[in-house]
Amino acid sequence: MSSSHVSAAAREAQAQAALRNLQNKKPVPEIDFTIHTMDDGTTASTLERYSKEVQAPAVTIPTDEMFYSKEFPDRPDIAFLKNHFYREGRISEEQAIYILQKGTELLRREPNLLEVDAPITVCGDIHGQYYDLMKLFEVGGNPADTRYLFLGDYVDRGYFSIECVLYLWSLKIWYPDTLFLLRGNHECRHLTDYFTFKTECKHKYSERVYDACMESFCTLPLAAIMNKQFLCIHGGLSPELNTLDDLRQINRFREPPTHGLMCDLLWADPLEEFGQEKTSEFFIHNHVRGCSYFFSYHAACAFLEKNNLLSIIRAHEAQDAGYRMYRKTKATGFPSVMTIFSAPNYLDVYNNKAAVLKYENNVMNIRQFNATPHPYWLPNFMDVFTWSLPFVGEKITDMLLAILNTCSKEELAEDDVILNLTDGSAGEMDVDATLAISENGNGSASSGVNTNGTDNAAVQDADMVDVSNARAERDANRNRIRQKILAVGRLSRVFAVLRNESEAVSELKDLMGTTKLPYGSLALGAEGLKKAIHSFEDAKRSDMDNERLPPTKEAKTKEDKDKIMKAIGEATHTPQSELNEIDAMKMAGVF
Repeated sequence: MSSSHVSAAAREAQAQAALRNLQNKKPVPEIDFTIHTMDDGTTASTLERYSKEVQAPAVTIPTDEMFYSKEFPDRPDIAFLKNHFYREGRISEEQAIYILQKGTELLRREPNLLEVDAPITVCGDIHGQYYDLMKLFEVGGNPADTRYLFLGDYVDRGYFSIECVLYLWSLKIWYPDTLFLLRGNHECRHLTDYFTFKTECKHKYSERVYDACMESFCTLPLAAIMNKQFLCIHGGLSPELNTLDDLRQINRFREPPTHGLMCDLLWADPLEEFGQEKTSEFFIHNHVRGCSYFFSYHAACAFLEKNNLLSIIRAHEAQDAGYRMYRKTKATGFPSVMTIFSAPNYLDVYNNKAAVLKYENNVMNIRQFNATPHPYWLPNFMDVFTWSLPFVGEKITDMLLAILNTCSKEELAEDDVILNLTDGSAGEMDVDATLAISENGNGSASSGVNTNGTDNAAVQDADMVDVSNARAERDANRNRIRQKILAVGRLSRVFAVLRNESEAVSELKDLMGTTKLPYGSLALGAEGLKKAIHSFEDAKRSDMDNERLPPTKEAKTKEDKDKIMKAIGEATHTPQSELNEIDAMKMAGVF
């Protein structure tokens, strides 16, 4: 029977067996998808929330009946909003605009320099940490019966900034004479565009809501005199600030400039060696912020004495304990400057405590509190699919690499054996020719040997040419495979670079703070940073670049593009030493 008949019979038998399997296939097992079995054998319902202590997200937009207070129909229901925002709920665009416009009307009527009385609770930076803001009100007191003064920086860096603004502005509508809001350096278009607030507004609401926020921010007062004793500001002093009347003369209804009195009120810092300066200058350029000044202990004392004040209370700087008391004045024995910071575990990596300052009956108390768990957002509010693309690309190139790595160590050894056998074929021809001569014992045989020798020599030359060509072709094929592997390897490194750039939105690229960070870098990047940042000082040093006045949007876009292209260029460049290393690994059967 011929081989063709055998193969046909085999195929027929295989087809019959497959048909029988289809006819007698086992029934599909019934799976209860409402129950999920864990790795440890325990089960959980897929129809119920696994963590029942965590409230389900609010997924519906509230109606006007739910949004407005039953008692005062022209005010939002703050109890409802508090819980609704806590469950990550959103309100309608019109409802958000209503809160912002009503709050703006109240803020616009207030002077540049507020005068507030004790008892009062003074709060520092919030930075979009809504869940910690709720904790702040637990520690500081109910806004319904507690006077509050916030020193600015309600937005950016944290991913719940719009909730903070809408809730605080709602409280301002309810308590216009007991809840006061000052402006921080982040309440402006430049920083909110550079960091996260604008992206957040567009993601959760619209650019119209963002514009309403910007209009409202330009109405925030700049400073407050608390109990006729304390100057409360966001940043610090200025060479242009001599008396309190200088504050009253500022045109605050605008974007903050990059220099001048208004800029300094929002950006200035006390010197790090405050009280132990080695210079007699009152003001030194603030190289950390990239604008404004550092002010000295002597500058603070001179200002306090001239204006008959006790101390300066400010925010603007993260503090490990949530607050910092600076050197006392010689005249009063009271700290000349106090810094309050009210965002615990700032950016999820600082591990700092937060604090509020409660002043009552001429007694000042500092109350500290720790961070509250909060929901997680991907960097810059991107969706999971977009976020995963660099990872998917990298895995695909890994698969291509595995497919192209076809030459194992054994296959290379087999090629060498075949090559040796081919090279020895000419010697076998010589042996055959010699045997033919010895078997033929006459002259004609001798002549025949000569003729056969000539023919064999020609054949031998042709075979040697074929062997040479085969070797050259084999080498060329190997080289092509190697180049394909290298090309896919380069592509894999390109995807790795893109993935790293994607992650860098939430993770510091350089923990030592020696390189600039991509857009919105430190915000929310908890897991990767926790492995590398071990102390408050590590986080503060790493975040130094983000404390500066940012470059313009055009300059930042160009810088980021140049940096990514440079990284991709480095990834696609394969030096000769790396090629040799790949060859060695290939010969060793590593890949």
